Amino acid sequence: MQESASYWRVTFDSPPINLVTFDTFAALGDLVDRMEADEDLKVVVFDSADPDFFLAHFDLLPPKQPYTGPTWLDTAARMARCRVISIASIRGRARGVGNEFTLACDMRFASKEKAVLGQPEVGAGITPGGGATARLPLLVGRGRALEIIAAADDFDAETAELYGWINRALPDADLDAYVDRVAKRIASFDRQPLAEVKALIGRSTLPAEADLVAGQDTFRASLTWPEAGERIRGLLDRGMQQRGELEYRLGEHIAEH
Repeated sequence: MQESASYWRVTFDSPPINLVTFDTFAALGDLVDRMEADEDLKVVVFDSADPDFFLAHFDLLPPKQPYTGPTWLDTAARMARCRVISIASIRGRARGVGNEFTLACDMRFASKEKAVLGQPEVGAGITPGGGATARLPLLVGRGRALEIIAAADDFDAETAELYGWINRALPDADLDAYVDRVAKRIASFDRQPLAEVKALIGRSTLPAEADLVAGQDTFRASLTWPEAGERIRGLLDRGMQQRGELEYRLGEHIAEH
């Protein structure tokens, strides 16, 4: 939705739980094309139509046809480096590549009552591949990044704020208005200084491409590990990728056997 020529709002709406699919990657690639080409655009806010799931995680079922569109890492890198400022307004669960999407945004604000963040991949026998191993340590430090990724647990917004994972945790009733105020304030300023400060800050805060590629390659390899296949099949049999108890409390249930 175009709030103004300089401020767009993009809403994820893919029932039943906003899984990230290859179609999602393709749509985000198209969106970044538009962001880069628009001379008036200054800020984009991403939110969700589902109050329980911002972006659940990657769809672990194999695609029916081979995917040939833009890779997530390329799209995320372009979004992080383009002149437009991106803001994630997180209400609901953002796990796995859903959380990695928010990490690729320039700012992250989350609902105290409804946001849940996590990297559950290790609990499924695989590794994160969308940038968490490179981006999270730059935000939260080595020890906390290992806690988040190796323990594969869920984290609430207040803990994420304490860790430096997100900019701010806000009461759910205040989240939309606060993010809208920040976005409109940014949109009121001139485009060139906004673009220049984003680029300058990015020089010391964006991960190296080699680190991102290493994470992606390890993730792809981990999908072929026999133990990973067993864990993923077990999780799918127990209700993963369906709206229900396992997805609502994935951090707790992923450690159960």
